[in-house]
Amino acid sequence: MPDEMDIDLTNDRPVYIIGGGPGGLAAAAALREQGVRAVVLEKSESVGASWRRHYDRLHLHTTRRLSGLPGLAMPRSFGRWVSRDNVVRYLEKYAEFHELEIVTGVEVSRIEPSGSDWLLHATGGRLLTGRAVVVATGYNHTPRLPDWPGRDSYTGEVLHAGEYRNAAPYAGKDVLVVGVGNTGAEIAVDLVEGGAARVRLAVRTTPHIVRRSTAGWPAQRTGILVRRLPVRLVDRVGGIMGKISVPDLAEHGLPRPETGLYSRVREGAIPVQDVGLIDAVRSGKVEPVAAVDSFEDSKAVLADGTRISPDTVIAATGYRRALEGLVGHLGVLDERGRPVTHGGRAAAQAPGLYFTGFTNPISGMFREMAIDARKIAKALAR
Repeated sequence: MPDEMDIDLTNDRPVYIIGGGPGGLAAAAALREQGVRAVVLEKSESVGASWRRHYDRLHLHTTRRLSGLPGLAMPRSFGRWVSRDNVVRYLEKYAEFHELEIVTGVEVSRIEPSGSDWLLHATGGRLLTGRAVVVATGYNHTPRLPDWPGRDSYTGEVLHAGEYRNAAPYAGKDVLVVGVGNTGAEIAVDLVEGGAARVRLAVRTTPHIVRRSTAGWPAQRTGILVRRLPVRLVDRVGGIMGKISVPDLAEHGLPRPETGLYSRVREGAIPVQDVGLIDAVRSGKVEPVAAVDSFEDSKAVLADGTRISPDTVIAATGYRRALEGLVGHLGVLDERGRPVTHGGRAAAQAPGLYFTGFTNPISGMFREMAIDARKIAKALAR
């Protein structure tokens, strides 16, 4: 894989792909298959940088067979639920197998139109000209840590979930995990299994919890099947299935959500796939508590007025896409900072500018990035 000094990044007008994660690599491979030269610009020193930073126990919540990128299936030896380390191995092999042109150590700070081309402002004052640009900087780009009142004066430890690796440093400690998405739920279970003395889970909005697989049928396949159905129908069916497959945890502090599952998905809230949370909550090993409102000295103040003193607070509070500096001036982002188009569609005011990997669908992110890659390649090969 060439580094930034090995390759001439000049004006031969390739398609530039910003980001060497799964979305960027998939787009590059699909473009190469169509005979279009694509150069991947990755700001870190290796592909799959965000995957390398994830916590140790992470596995894909989508099946191996439905998570392969264009042109190379994931090996059967990886098992049904692929581990973080094997995802990284796969991305490395993928780049090698497709002989992708990847330049590491180059960060793009701004994109702007230049006639029928695009001008990229990159590391070291470089100005790169490409016929098109694919932005694939990732859904989990910049950690979002709430600006809780009193946080700066809090005497305990506060860290974002992006800094969490494993439970070893927290053995014997009292830990509060804030946020009950998939990351928060899995970290809470990891802490219990790793010997934390007490684990509480701060919940602002009760999530939908689904079994990762039921009688061998993965939740992902259901997600694929229902994507085109009416929201109210999926909400109704999802509610029935939830009552059948997931026990009522209301007496343990996790009541069933009032909003339908698919309605929540359309708002951007993906269901929590159970990898041990249900049993941990039922056994009292993970204690759901109210959301965090503020901090006072050594205490976290919860929304119900309770004051607790955990040794460590782990904020599983999500990420920002952080696209404003890169493309915010082009009118291609919505009010929440998300691209208004993705896949093979470009905004009318920005022809030749494509986005991939900025949705979090119940049908599986890897699967959707593979579909996006093929659509982008077809659009650019015309």
